Amino acid sequence: MAYITLDRKKLKENYTYLEKLFAKNNIQWAVVTKLLCGNKDYLTEVLDLGIKQVCDSRVSNLKMIKSLKPEIETIYIKPPAKRAIKGVVKYADISMNTQISTIQMLAEEAKRQNKTHKIIVMIELGELREGVMRDDFIRFYEEVFKLKNIEVVGIGANLSCLYGILPSPDKLIQLSLYEQLIEAKFGKQIQYVSGGSSVTIPLIFQGLLPKGINHFRVGETLFFGTDVYHTTELEDMQNDVFKLYAEIIELSEKPLIPTGLAGTNLEGKTFEFDESLHGKKSCRAILDIGLLDVEKEHIIPIDDSIHIVGMSSDMIVMDFGNNEKNYQVGDIIEFKPDYMGVLKILNSNYVDKKIRD
Repeated sequence: MAYITLDRKKLKENYTYLEKLFAKNNIQWAVVTKLLCGNKDYLTEVLDLGIKQVCDSRVSNLKMIKSLKPEIETIYIKPPAKRAIKGVVKYADISMNTQISTIQMLAEEAKRQNKTHKIIVMIELGELREGVMRDDFIRFYEEVFKLKNIEVVGIGANLSCLYGILPSPDKLIQLSLYEQLIEAKFGKQIQYVSGGSSVTIPLIFQGLLPKGINHFRVGETLFFGTDVYHTTELEDMQNDVFKLYAEIIELSEKPLIPTGLAGTNLEGKTFEFDESLHGKKSCRAILDIGLLDVEKEHIIPIDDSIHIVGMSSDMIVMDFGNNEKNYQVGDIIEFKPDYMGVLKILNSNYVDKKIRD
């Protein structure tokens, strides 16, 4: 059975690096745990790092987090669906919101649970995902401040996740100015200006992060050591916290191109082949993992002399060339997965999840 590992030591190194970076810049930060898909063992590793806040987009994951560490502050990081209201109030200390009607339901549920539910209001800064339009935000806050059992603790924005709109200093200055305007107009103190995420971290290095931005939500850079802004890796961070392993279940010399009448494969794809390869062969391997678990675009073999040639629902086919390293059936092939690769793998029931010390 294929398996994925989380390297405890490397995760700790990345956490320590970010903790020092944010502390030096007077920034509070929360770990975004949605990548872990509620896996108890992996969540325990993150919670044991010492983080004070975690963010997730699934109520079931927040429930797991609260069962592991009740005292940690939890943030639900997408506008709640009506059917999720009860769970959001129960398991999320804070939620991110963009709809008056939803916040009204949160207020009603918070009253039933004898709680004050905290919210961060998200503002649209150009990414066109969640966010109140800027022309409406004064009226929006005016309505929210009337509600009982609701406490507005922040203003926030999402960038980069949908269309890749980057967090420029100008956009983040606008976010900070909105916070100042709200405080001045309504006489309310806003604790968090949550404009930071993994993609915003490079602005700290460049000295371009506006001083008003005091809260970050970080997942990818913690787990992958990535500079999301420039699509590179940070030199001082570990980029292989996760590794994927799959076993060779068949190994044989086969032709380089298939024969017979060609239609479409299970994904609906058709293929063209270089006819000059007709009659040539190579060593081909089949591994015990497939499209049900991950796509080939999101995993890279550590051995760069071998490569993926195709996938079906539960098998990977690889070309080993002349098999110069003498791989055998039963050998384990190691891959480096990216963010989307790990996300898909951790959602798979067919891949074991292990921790590497």
